[in-house]
Amino acid sequence: MTDAAAAPAPMTPARRLRNIVGGSAGNLVEWFDWYAYAAFTLYFAPKFFPSTSTTAELLQAAAVFAVGFLMRPIGAWVMGVYADRKGRKAGLTLSVTLMCTGSLIIACTPTYATIGLAAPGLLLFARMLQGLSVGGEYGSSATYLSEMAEPKHRGFWSSFQYVTLISGQLLSLALLILLQNTLSEAQLSSWGWRVPFFVGAGLAVVVFWLRRRLDETTAFKAEDKAVAPKSSALLLFVKHPREALLVIALTAGGTLAFYTYTTYLQKFLTNTAGFSKSTATEISAAALFVFMLIQPLVGALSDRIGRKPVMIAFGVMGVLCTVPIMTALGSTTSPLMAFALALAALAIVSGYTAINAVVKAELFPAHIRALGVALPYAIANTLFGGTAEYVALRFKLDGHESLYFWYVTVMIGVSLVTFIFMRDTKHRSAITHE
Repeated sequence: MTDAAAAPAPMTPARRLRNIVGGSAGNLVEWFDWYAYAAFTLYFAPKFFPSTSTTAELLQAAAVFAVGFLMRPIGAWVMGVYADRKGRKAGLTLSVTLMCTGSLIIACTPTYATIGLAAPGLLLFARMLQGLSVGGEYGSSATYLSEMAEPKHRGFWSSFQYVTLISGQLLSLALLILLQNTLSEAQLSSWGWRVPFFVGAGLAVVVFWLRRRLDETTAFKAEDKAVAPKSSALLLFVKHPREALLVIALTAGGTLAFYTYTTYLQKFLTNTAGFSKSTATEISAAALFVFMLIQPLVGALSDRIGRKPVMIAFGVMGVLCTVPIMTALGSTTSPLMAFALALAALAIVSGYTAINAVVKAELFPAHIRALGVALPYAIANTLFGGTAEYVALRFKLDGHESLYFWYVTVMIGVSLVTFIFMRDTKHRSAITHE
């Protein structure tokens, strides 16, 4: 009997929990490194893109942020195939290595005043490495958590992908708040913005060690590698075109809304609403903290009532409330009101964020699951999530900022139509091994 055909050893609850926690911790560090760029953009943008206009500086930094997203489909493709063929654990380990390298380059790169155009060039290269990393991370971690969880709690446990994703962003903001309260504005703009990239690189080394100690999922080990087709982009789009297109369509509105209310919110509160940098950071951090706590609740709800009703609720509320919320956020002068509005928007988006990973994983068989989750998601994420800041700032620079609110609304509407007509993956899941 071959290893593939042998019955896999049972996974005890304690061991399952240890693997989920270990996988989630690595995801946290991955996203801390990724979001450090967004959190500290206000401080390092003038160092790499000198200009007389704050909006122009932010626009150029946002363009580099968007280019990082362009690498995500490539990372999703290469590392999705790698995780399907070599294992989820192997994919997770490789992704954190690339993220560590990118963070270290950003931390050490001299400014434009020192090395000229080489500075934004190195920044761009580092973000490309990080884009490769995150592109592979999403598919590997979403697949790992979904396969590692018990079927009746799959929505709950898979929601920890976004708990850790948000935690990474939250820790970036927390570090920013700490530095804002311990360093002067001049110190933070001069060298303090480098601190999170050094921290992220160091944490990535720790996570590399942790991820090498994870167990492989039963679903991957149970797959007969001699019989199952080998994962590839051609196989994905030829044999599973409907599922791949579903992932793109359901991601489009969700990822655009997510990046609008997370990475762009801090800039919006400063550049449009007129809050100070520190106040905008504190509002964002407070809203994100509550948002993080909501994720497991929404994931558990999907285990009880199904994935589809939860996603439809996000779509309906997103279409109805995006323009009013963004309009009110842009005109309020009260930090408390800004927090309440941001939290309301994030609570709505939870209908997507908490369960999108498990929905995608439940669409594909094991031999192509990591690639099926990662590549279509990365394509949609690049087109809509990665360009969110740039599109928003472009509309603002051209004097038509409110058009961005309608753009977000329309894309949520596209995803809503998808939610309505797709099957409920909780009841028809392709994940067959516990």
